Amino acid sequence: MNNEQLIALDQQHVWHPYASMDNPPPAYPVVGAHGVRLHLADGRQLIDGMASWWCAIHGYNHPYINAAMQAQMNDMSHVMFGGITHEPAVRLAQRLVAMTPDGLEKVFFSDSGSVAVEVAIKMALQYWHAKGQANKNRMLTVRNGYHGDTFGAMAVCDPVNGMHSLFASVLPQHYFCDAPPLGFERPLADTDLDELEQQLKDNHGNIAGLILEPIVQGAGGMRFYSPAWLKAAAILCKKYDVLLIADEIATGFGRSGALFACNYADVQPDILCLGKAITGGTMSFAATLTSRQVATTISRGEASCFMHGPTFMGNPLACAVANASLDLLEKSDWKAQVKGLEQGLKVHLAKAAQASYVEDVRVLGAIGVLQVKEPVDLGRIQKMLVDEGVWVRPFGKLVYVMPPYIMSPQDLEFLCQGMLKALAAYFEESP
Repeated sequence: MNNEQLIALDQQHVWHPYASMDNPPPAYPVVGAHGVRLHLADGRQLIDGMASWWCAIHGYNHPYINAAMQAQMNDMSHVMFGGITHEPAVRLAQRLVAMTPDGLEKVFFSDSGSVAVEVAIKMALQYWHAKGQANKNRMLTVRNGYHGDTFGAMAVCDPVNGMHSLFASVLPQHYFCDAPPLGFERPLADTDLDELEQQLKDNHGNIAGLILEPIVQGAGGMRFYSPAWLKAAAILCKKYDVLLIADEIATGFGRSGALFACNYADVQPDILCLGKAITGGTMSFAATLTSRQVATTISRGEASCFMHGPTFMGNPLACAVANASLDLLEKSDWKAQVKGLEQGLKVHLAKAAQASYVEDVRVLGAIGVLQVKEPVDLGRIQKMLVDEGVWVRPFGKLVYVMPPYIMSPQDLEFLCQGMLKALAAYFEESP
């Protein structure tokens, strides 16, 4: 079909994420992706600033990952994981245990980040049930958080400023406290954790775990906060006998400048959620890691097992791809790559700081954020960005990039300049 037919059929039948089916905006047909470029059906190329929602850290169509996928397909693409195991899964689990914070020894595989969070919440609840404290059945979390779109995950997203207020009346009710103060280098003030500690003090008998995104709050606001706050929160969890659940789906595997954002604070969570970049953006896959104590306690409880089991759990093809992605990460100087992106983003995005429509500019690792004063119209600004030759997907007041680690300084400059030009044009044309 030609480009026009494809777009028409897409609008007629395909429901895109967070999109209306009543006069839907046109999507941009992509026919290929290589390195850091998306190839559109109309012949244009776009430099991708989103790494496919933050996961394509090695770029697209990497020959090493493609070869690993082809080799695994020749053996088996999938087998059930119940009662069966295989080398790609075992090797991947071993590697994740070795590279993540100390104390995480048990790995539960799933097929998306939202499910990894569901698994983490269920682990926490089942842990306390097995310890004879079934009343510890609610979670504590911070505002401006985002943990996914399934029901358990939605329930621990920000209930007011998040994307799921429509479902508030039917979601499980949990405890919330103020988000950590903005600022990666902000010194910890005496009162910064007062509300968190008060919630723990008042309700620890009902709280199974504190779930949060370490250092970087992603889709809830692209907010960066200090390692000192995270470290203090972890200490409070120990004090009040509450599990710490770290959602590193967005930050894991180097995105923040540390291999895992928990490393900035030398924090060892009780449960860790991973996804997105685990396969280098090639396949949907996720993992939830926990400690020997949590796993053993659950296994000795009433059910004698963990009550969860996705159909595609431990998918051999995804495990093989994840192993290949970790090979590339370990062989590369990813720290230097991310540091170079951080330095480039700081230089190029600083030019927007004085614009009348910009409220804040912030950069951490391979994450660059322009926060504007008024929410942007996605359809209109998206076209302007595409016309500048870049793929950036803003939301609300946030125009941000999380590029592949392999992006060259020249492509990064082009990406940032395209973003700034589109923003300038957008606000000059705004009514």
